[in-house]
Amino acid sequence: MSNSFGKLFRITTFGESHGVGIGVIIDGCPAGLAVTTDTIQTALDRRRPGQSDLTTPRSEADKVEILSGLFEGKTTGTPISLLIRNQDQASHDYAHVEHAYRPSHADYTYDMKYGRRDYRGGGRSSARETAARVAAGAVAAQLLAHYGIVAQSYVSQVGGVAVPVGYEQLDLTLIESNAVRCPDPATAERMMSLIRQTRDRQDTVGGLVTGVVRGVPAGLGEPVFDKLHAELGKAMLSINAVKGFEYGSGFEGTLLFGSEHNDAFYTDEAGAVRTRTNHSGGIQGGISNGQDIYFRVAFKPVATILQPQTTINDQGEEITLAGKGRHDPCVLPRAVPIVDAMTNLVLADMLLRSRANKV
Repeated sequence: MSNSFGKLFRITTFGESHGVGIGVIIDGCPAGLAVTTDTIQTALDRRRPGQSDLTTPRSEADKVEILSGLFEGKTTGTPISLLIRNQDQASHDYAHVEHAYRPSHADYTYDMKYGRRDYRGGGRSSARETAARVAAGAVAAQLLAHYGIVAQSYVSQVGGVAVPVGYEQLDLTLIESNAVRCPDPATAERMMSLIRQTRDRQDTVGGLVTGVVRGVPAGLGEPVFDKLHAELGKAMLSINAVKGFEYGSGFEGTLLFGSEHNDAFYTDEAGAVRTRTNHSGGIQGGISNGQDIYFRVAFKPVATILQPQTTINDQGEEITLAGKGRHDPCVLPRAVPIVDAMTNLVLADMLLRSRANKV
């Protein structure tokens, strides 16, 4: 089971949803980087449960503890260890699934792979694990900020309600202005209404998160198998509930002819090489070209619903099962900081790797 991600900026996460806690070890972070508990906590507060009526009411403060790797507010170059203790477990909510295979969950597959599983909240397969990624991503964000690189993501679609324009026409400073984290206020209201209606029906709904990265220099990416978009795709597809990833023009680009799709180069007034369009999404040949990187991540509806469903137990017997406990009717609002974190981790790793490519 792979619990590590990255080559030079490498993280290893640990812990379960209903265990003592979850955490992450970061190895390869350069020394001298200013990082504080507040920096990491701010990122965690964006992901934590119970932050609005659109999310699960599980109440976790997600307070981070820095166990190693920092001295006097700066990284030492040694492994950074971060711990987030679980405080509001309700393991009794999962007693009814000890022997049941919940539809579209990892219960059956974990049983087949390991011969046993932690059924409390899904154990290691729970999205609670992503808090560790967010903590590590906050450290990676500080490294990227040192080089002027900023990653942002926002909810661009919930169910059939979508933002009608691209990121270039949006004010991304408005991402945190509403509970759904959509920078288009009118669309955000419709999204929130849909999520509440879905919750009241004891159902769930999916959607899309759009990611945007600005300030990326040309030259990041490691062909041929570690192309920048391939690493971003792997990072996003490793997030719970993600069903798809596309960058640049994505699938819609297949509707264009090459003469329409090609990004023509030119030199701007400052002497910088740019492209007149950006169908490539800032990546060509698996390497960043200096333009904005943008992509979309598709999230399925949360698998746990409170409606009765037919399934089987570990004896192969057909049963009827309804979800219990505290769950998100829509994962999108809390997925935004996770997408940010994974973007930051990929770019931090690629940034360090690029420094070894030439004199």
